Amino acid sequence: MALLSALFANFFAVFLILAFVAVVLLLEALYLFWSARRSPEAKKLEQRLQTLAAGAAPRDEAATLLKQRLLGGAPAVERLLFAIPRLRGLDRMVEQSGLRISVARLLLISLGAGVLALALGLGFRLPAPLAWLLGLLAALLPLLHVRRRRAQRLQRIDRQLPDALDLICRALRAGHAFSAGLQMVGEEMPEPIGGEFRITHEEVNFGVSLSQALMNLATRIPSTDLRYFVIAVLIQRDSGGNLTEILGNLAALIRERFKLLEKVRVLAAEGKLSAWILAVLPFAVAGIINIINPGFMRVLWTDPVGTRMIAAALFGMALGIVWMRRIIRIHV
Repeated sequence: MALLSALFANFFAVFLILAFVAVVLLLEALYLFWSARRSPEAKKLEQRLQTLAAGAAPRDEAATLLKQRLLGGAPAVERLLFAIPRLRGLDRMVEQSGLRISVARLLLISLGAGVLALALGLGFRLPAPLAWLLGLLAALLPLLHVRRRRAQRLQRIDRQLPDALDLICRALRAGHAFSAGLQMVGEEMPEPIGGEFRITHEEVNFGVSLSQALMNLATRIPSTDLRYFVIAVLIQRDSGGNLTEILGNLAALIRERFKLLEKVRVLAAEGKLSAWILAVLPFAVAGIINIINPGFMRVLWTDPVGTRMIAAALFGMALGIVWMRRIIRIHV
């Protein structure tokens, strides 16, 4: 009996030791899984891969395969995405917007929003054309959000570019190389321009020529001012000249252009306000009339002629909004 008790005690002790080791290994595995997926290093690596996927055109098969894997999560999704034309442009727009989202997830969100809006429209017994139009507009909202974020990010880069050029000029005057100036901008300037210049400096360190790295920078950021900077640097490297003076004059020119642009925006503010009033006024009047006298507006929903009138009015309003936007949108 004592022997059995001793064996049981030894077995229980060994079991506790093995259980402890198993729990430690499980925690280590969970930590490694989190570190591979959610750690800052993994997020930085994922950001670099997404940037490469939306960068310049591929130069070899390996780069092409890398970009194909970044568009979705499954092979079937990849084949479906590559069947859609101009998907590279959408992938590049998502990367330029700064959003950490894949093309597959963006398309899935757009499809879900469109189907939900269509179901709500049919559930509230709206006419079929209006319900389909509502679904189409809802499906376009995520894409419009990405486009708006892209425009805001590019605008921030344009605002930060003169300061970045001044920092490069100070680095050149201090005797540093041009690549060292790129590194200073990447380390000292805030996002988003700091990250873009940091990527360019890392490409140069990885063996990419400075000309190709600057061309990749211009491809990732479709900004006119940034392309002027790239062209000025490339011309100076071929023909010579005082790069510090060139970049200083370019920074001053960009700042003067922004001053003129702000004056133009102030002068065009009245036109923008008129455009908003003219766009919102028909919907506001229709809503007020529908609240006061619902029977008066019901004809537009029930009669086929009324639905056609609504469709024609919406088309005319959309055309007028686009036309007025082009009138008040002044490029400097």
